[in-house]
Amino acid sequence: MSAFSSPPASPAPLLIGSWRERVSRLVYTALWSVATPAIAAYLLWRSRRQPAYRSGWGERFLGRYRAQPTGPCAWIHAVSVGETRAAAPLVLALRARYPELPLLVTHMTPTGRDAAIELFGNEVSHAYLAYDYRFAVAHFLHHWRPAIGIVMETEIWPNLMAAAGDAGVPMLLVNGRLSEKSLRQAMRWRSLMRPAARGFARILAQGDDDATRFAALTGDVNVPPIVLVGNLKFDIDVPVAQRELAMRFRERIASGGSGPRSILLFASTREGEEAAIFDAWLRHAWYADTRIARTAPLLVVVPRHPQRFDEVSTLASARGLVAQRRSDERPVAADTQIWIGDSMGELFAYYLVAEVAYVGGSLVPLGGQNLIEAAAAGCPVLIGPHTFNFSDTSDEAVRAGAAIRVADFDALLEEALTIACDGARQRRMADAGIAFAAAHRGATERTMEIIAASFRAGIAVEAPSRISRS
Repeated sequence: MSAFSSPPASPAPLLIGSWRERVSRLVYTALWSVATPAIAAYLLWRSRRQPAYRSGWGERFLGRYRAQPTGPCAWIHAVSVGETRAAAPLVLALRARYPELPLLVTHMTPTGRDAAIELFGNEVSHAYLAYDYRFAVAHFLHHWRPAIGIVMETEIWPNLMAAAGDAGVPMLLVNGRLSEKSLRQAMRWRSLMRPAARGFARILAQGDDDATRFAALTGDVNVPPIVLVGNLKFDIDVPVAQRELAMRFRERIASGGSGPRSILLFASTREGEEAAIFDAWLRHAWYADTRIARTAPLLVVVPRHPQRFDEVSTLASARGLVAQRRSDERPVAADTQIWIGDSMGELFAYYLVAEVAYVGGSLVPLGGQNLIEAAAAGCPVLIGPHTFNFSDTSDEAVRAGAAIRVADFDALLEEALTIACDGARQRRMADAGIAFAAAHRGATERTMEIIAASFRAGIAVEAPSRISRS
């Protein structure tokens, strides 16, 4: 019989003790039922630009799946693209250490599912996680029979945690991060969120601030132990295929008639940022800047969400800027000013060709995006003031000299052009980024040690202190 023939017992069943907690969960469950028509309407609205939102409704709403599991599995939940890519080192490590153990990766978005298929192919099973209806998450767990549940980063669902406790499925929160804003929101519903957070066997936090916030969320009870293991994203290697793609990008840019061009990358941009970048670019009047060579720099813009590719193209055209899309597969014309990266899963290639990159969502109050890939690729990084989703990593990157904060969009363009024209500064920031990324590696190994201990002993819950370092 396989060592994974049955799920180990959970040592930390969901604590639903007080009347306030019971009432909160009843109200929460009722609100899901009331919200069902609105959720369905939202999926249909999203499907106008992403038809994939029209599929998988049985999985989402009912927890019903056509694929039949071959036995108990290790289940990893990665809500969307960022979490899926963060999970990649962990998936590879699980495959290597437990080759006989089936793996299931679940998502909430089609782009997350597509990223998993691209990264893992048929090596793992792929599905949507059911929405947090009590019956649907119970069906999900009954169908897949996970031996262990591994939730990436910030996903804490009360009914799912309750169902996992009832089913004896031990749950780990891995690569955990919790911003101050998210903590404040959770604490407004503490009678609902605190028992759910305590349902984890362990919380494996990215940084000190994340660990402290998780401790505040779970309260004074020493359940679950919170372990500081670091960020899995530091363990992601630059794929060979991305290096090859970067070479093709360089050829496309140089073969359009203008020769080599400086490349200013604006990665993972969010709504409101692209228009501000284009306006600042026009105000800057780069052509009057004596530092700039005869050939104008190329602005490469890669929106965070694929449904906005058309919108960004329209924004550029409305300002009289000549835009071209990566998907047209043509050389970048000499008069092209904006190259829109309308592709998924290729950020490493864009970082490898750029002189400098702005990592988006940080000049608008959205909390920023992950800058680790840019640093690991040796690309100098610019960020804005709003990095609360990645506060520890962003602050450390700035201190290491791998990243620079800018105050606004005009300062962004000025700093980007300054770096693009200073080869020595580029090299210093590139070296600092590579060293910064290398110094923080090891989270996957530490996480695997805890997972292995969980398999050996049911779930290992002993910890020397409330917040411990693995």
